[in-house]
Amino acid sequence: MKVALVHDYLNQYGGAERVLQNLLEIFPEADVYTLIYDKKLTYGIFSEEIIKGTSFLDYGFVARHHYWFIPLMPLAAESINLGEKYDLIISDTWGYAKGINYKRGVHISYCHTPLRYAWDTDSHLKTRLNNSFYKIIRPVTNRLATYLRNWDKKTAVKPDLFFANSEFIAAKMRKYYERDPDGVIYPPVDEKMFFNIIPYKKRSYYLAAGRLVHYKRFDVVVEAFNQLKLPLKIVGRGPELEYLKKINESPFTSFISAPMTDEEMSDIYNNAKALIFPQVEDFGLVAAEAVACGTPVVAYNEGGAKEIVEEGLSGFFINEQTKEAVIGGVEKITEINFNSEIISEMARKFSKERFVEKIKEAAGQGLSYGL
Repeated sequence: MKVALVHDYLNQYGGAERVLQNLLEIFPEADVYTLIYDKKLTYGIFSEEIIKGTSFLDYGFVARHHYWFIPLMPLAAESINLGEKYDLIISDTWGYAKGINYKRGVHISYCHTPLRYAWDTDSHLKTRLNNSFYKIIRPVTNRLATYLRNWDKKTAVKPDLFFANSEFIAAKMRKYYERDPDGVIYPPVDEKMFFNIIPYKKRSYYLAAGRLVHYKRFDVVVEAFNQLKLPLKIVGRGPELEYLKKINESPFTSFISAPMTDEEMSDIYNNAKALIFPQVEDFGLVAAEAVACGTPVVAYNEGGAKEIVEEGLSGFFINEQTKEAVIGGVEKITEINFNSEIISEMARKFSKERFVEKIKEAAGQGLSYGL
């Protein structure tokens, strides 16, 4: 069986790229296609040997500044044509990869989210641009959003089977695509790598981790811990790093921007008193990994976190993305002596074993019905 895995772009490393790694473990002989590929920006995890095709946007400058090329992404996706080569095509996507062209093969799409820049334009651009400038360019962005929405909805009919990565995203797919997903498959947490080692009472600091981009709201975490004066580790890289260092006033906050192995991240989770998670995520693999390590989570009460955190048992929810809300969440955490073993058990539903089983089941379903 010839298998192709199609990913939006490989110029960063986050939860979606971890999913692609797991898909490659299930289908080790698969060919990978992506709009943009940068070995350095993905830390050499995805070798040149497995990348069988990219788009006309595959240049170093675009890889580093891909946001400026969003209007061209649909055309770039359509420029990738798999022809009649493959029996099974899996698009691992938050927008573009499902729009590739092919003449045969069962197409299964794993949706991390409907295209953000199409459906949530205001929320994403407002946080990235000066408000006055945004008002000036809004007529243009509205036209672009309409174009992207039409394209995103049109390509949503291409997959034979369409899966969501969370119930949160499944609801968005019904709303935007007017199509019921064929199921929810949670992203995988490797229980052989992320598990509880250290009892909760021996833990010493608080943690925030992930790609340092604005919508993840690391800024409110830094501001909260400026006031709390408690030890905080911020693990990750991204365009917000220097800004976060600039607003940090606490000598107890440290930044770790070097690439982390899974073993190192497991150790960091295991020594943390809590993960601070104030963002809206499609799922939130960092939060699920933290729970697997027995670490409670202070999470914003929106998005995929609501499917990961159990109030009072594996953490607490906050209802605002503000420093005051984060401070309140941390104060709640300090009042409870959590049982890290019990928390770790709650991550079983996100296991890698279950992910592998569901993906193989989906592939078998598609191929057996001859879609």
